[in-house]
Amino acid sequence: MSKLTDVPKRILIGRALRSDRLGETLLPKRIALPVFASDPLSSVAYAPGEVLLVLSIAGVTAYHFSPWIAVAVVVLMFTVVASYRQNVHAYPSGGGDYEVANTNLGPKAGLTVASALLVDYVLTVAVSISSGIENLGSAIPFVVEHKVACAIGVIVLLTLMNLRGVRESGTVFAIPTYVFVAGVFTMIAWGAFRGLVLGDEMRAPTADYVIKPEHQGLAGFALVFLLLRAFSSGCAALTGVEAISNGVPAFRKPKSKNAATTLAMMGLLAVTMFCGIITLAAATDVRMAENPARDLFHNGVPLGADYVQNPVISQVAQAVFGKGSILFIILAAATALVLFLAANTAYNGFPLLGSILAQDRYLPRQLHTRGDRLAFSNGIVLLAGAAGLLVWVYGADSTRLIQLYIVGVFVSFTLSQTGMVRHWNRHLRTEQDQAKRRHMIRSRAINAFGAFFTGLVLVVVLVTKFTHGAWVALLGMVIFYATMTAIRKHYDRVAEEIAAPDGPSDDSVRPSRVHSVVLISKIHRPTLRALAYAKLMRSDTLEALSVNVDPAETKALREEWERRGIDVPLKVLDSPYREITRPIIEYVKSLRKESPRDAVSVIIPEYVVGHWYEHLLHNQSALRLKGRLLFTPGIMVTSVPYQLQSSEAAKRRARRQQEWNAPGSVRRGPAQERPTRESSEPKA
Repeated sequence: MSKLTDVPKRILIGRALRSDRLGETLLPKRIALPVFASDPLSSVAYAPGEVLLVLSIAGVTAYHFSPWIAVAVVVLMFTVVASYRQNVHAYPSGGGDYEVANTNLGPKAGLTVASALLVDYVLTVAVSISSGIENLGSAIPFVVEHKVACAIGVIVLLTLMNLRGVRESGTVFAIPTYVFVAGVFTMIAWGAFRGLVLGDEMRAPTADYVIKPEHQGLAGFALVFLLLRAFSSGCAALTGVEAISNGVPAFRKPKSKNAATTLAMMGLLAVTMFCGIITLAAATDVRMAENPARDLFHNGVPLGADYVQNPVISQVAQAVFGKGSILFIILAAATALVLFLAANTAYNGFPLLGSILAQDRYLPRQLHTRGDRLAFSNGIVLLAGAAGLLVWVYGADSTRLIQLYIVGVFVSFTLSQTGMVRHWNRHLRTEQDQAKRRHMIRSRAINAFGAFFTGLVLVVVLVTKFTHGAWVALLGMVIFYATMTAIRKHYDRVAEEIAAPDGPSDDSVRPSRVHSVVLISKIHRPTLRALAYAKLMRSDTLEALSVNVDPAETKALREEWERRGIDVPLKVLDSPYREITRPIIEYVKSLRKESPRDAVSVIIPEYVVGHWYEHLLHNQSALRLKGRLLFTPGIMVTSVPYQLQSSEAAKRRARRQQEWNAPGSVRRGPAQERPTRESSEPKA
């Protein structure tokens, strides 16, 4: 298998890197903003559309509630940003919500947050890439016509980039993110100038369409429920706010201050763009529907299944800049690219969180170590597989996927802020300095309000979105929680069983005798080598063991054994049902039963072949035997390899490749980072 996988792996991923190649790149605020805030900034590309989609259920008359919903989202955004500014000062190590909840609320709360974040990271990739494909499709119809294939293709591309360990430089992140932000602000400014100063009539491509409301004349509780559901959909603009608190160690000194400033800048940009797009959507008469083929009419006729509904930001850009204009194309491309980069944020967060959880024994240990290119390869592949499955199941439809999205975000928000309240309470019990106490009390008040507000929003999200898909996210969280709990119990149980006792034990007592058994099928070079090795071990008892499956072959074996005068007793077991494994297992068990204090050593001669297809033709009996013997207490299994000529070629290949790690290489522990010279870095 090595020959088949080595070359493709080297081409796609590249040569393995030494552990001392891992270093830390400290970022100034102007670069950290696009690196860590691409997710929340890009959320404004689809959050306004989600608000209008929900309001369209009551018809176009419900659109006049959109500004008030935008105000509620703005208040929530500033609350969350203010709360997380306290987080980055209190926990600058980069542990994020998981560390806060685990430290202050206990392991169960920490595990709940971890489950929510893992689901959130998977959905970030699925939603961002699906939305990016839809925005790109507004300029390139081919993309939206084959959006599932294109979305999965982008996931594969991002996966390969991250498996190569290509640390996206700040410039790569900064250019499309700042182009997107500049494009949106240009669109808002030019739209306001055209509408307020020039008096131009800007009309979206859907302005002449008529929405057929699913529920007409909503009032009372039904209207409140609809508005709450629209608000919960608009809360998609808050996704990714926690990314900065996870990336504090990557900032230049003073780290916490720079991270807090970047959070404030991100919040201000995000709410301005969100409100501007909502306002322009109302001014240009954008029309959106959850089922546009059935609920959107033009000249009294439904648009039909062939109609492709473009995102709100694309329709507004077309109304402000003009369809096909250079600014429209630039904004569409920048929107798609920044959404793809927002998905890449999850490729940094999911594997890192998986590594932390694996270190805490909640996930398989394979997720804790780095791969060939110093990236957490196993976590990257797991994330890509889960996101690709979601994209395929939901048809790369961002509207359907986003219904799953908000739950995990607000679970982590709420528990994190509650943990921060406990954090300040704990410190206030011991702090005597009055100035510091006043600061802590103020921070506690901010976090307490954040916990209350985000908890309230979580209830709203659960009530309004549960039947629309939020139950899938909750189910995913429950599955992650149960799986991680079971993994931790397994690791704890294994650690307890294998822990070395302080005093003498049965495991440290030397066996009374060693009874060696060499398994024989026929006499050939591997058999002779195994017998020679067994004699070298100087066991108390040595015998050769064969199974009588074919009487003629057994007779020939006895005659050859006697002719050669081999001075090892040969024992033949009868097998009336032509089995090989069962008689051997029963025989070695009987040896253990007769002398429990004896050690039984089973020696198996094996061929070593050099090609993957040759493995299918040899050693199947040996593999089955070893597999069964491993579960038999007191049995030691030894393989005596005999290298065939084809294995020599494999050995030469391995010698040429010893500079890098072949597939399946085992690594112990994380890569060690080079010491950084932070003092030599210019201040941000």
